[in-house]
Amino acid sequence: MSLIYILEDDKNIQEIESFAIKGNGYDVCAFDDAQAFDRGMQERKPDLLLLDVMLPGEDGLSVLKRLRSDNDTKELPVILVTAKDSEIDTVRGLDLGADDYITKPFGVMELMSRIKAIMRRVKPTSDDVVLKYKNIYLDQDRRICLVDEENVELTFKEYELLRLFLSNLGIVLTREVIMDTVWGMDFAGESRTVDMHIKTLRRKLKEAGSLIITVRNVGYKLE
Repeated sequence: MSLIYILEDDKNIQEIESFAIKGNGYDVCAFDDAQAFDRGMQERKPDLLLLDVMLPGEDGLSVLKRLRSDNDTKELPVILVTAKDSEIDTVRGLDLGADDYITKPFGVMELMSRIKAIMRRVKPTSDDVVLKYKNIYLDQDRRICLVDEENVELTFKEYELLRLFLSNLGIVLTREVIMDTVWGMDFAGESRTVDMHIKTLRRKLKEAGSLIITVRNVGYKLE
């Protein structure tokens, strides 16, 4: 399983990032400062680093510069986390060799999209083709869904809904996020459309449908 390191001193942001990354099937280890991160690097090298720029002591750009000057870590994928109004840090980070950046505040789905894009590029595996959770199996190459090894016939939207949930395990997805992702931002329908499609998806998944949890007044998640 791929390992992602987080170097972030804000505990709230660190927890959000860790939860999202774990929920998408990656191992994760978080550090509060550069010294703790260095100790972690001596024990095991990660597959990707999520690096905050503003850190106590040695800042993120200095850490990035060290990583790029070391033959053992010069190819390590790094996503910078920068402040919204700090364009100069973003530019400097990209010049130093960061692979991507994301600005605070950010959405969980945007964060995971950027992580997955880099992971597909540097470490392509069958994990991107097959999504599995408990007795649910989604083969994206053949575009089929199996529950308890039995084929489940899904419509296009039901399939996309299930794929969205499997890609964001444990993460609460609002109706707005679901509509934008599955139906597109230009869709003029109502959020009731989401509710009806999830109802039919649950029914087709039978007992496994109970894994799709309603979060009252917010949306849904695959628990």
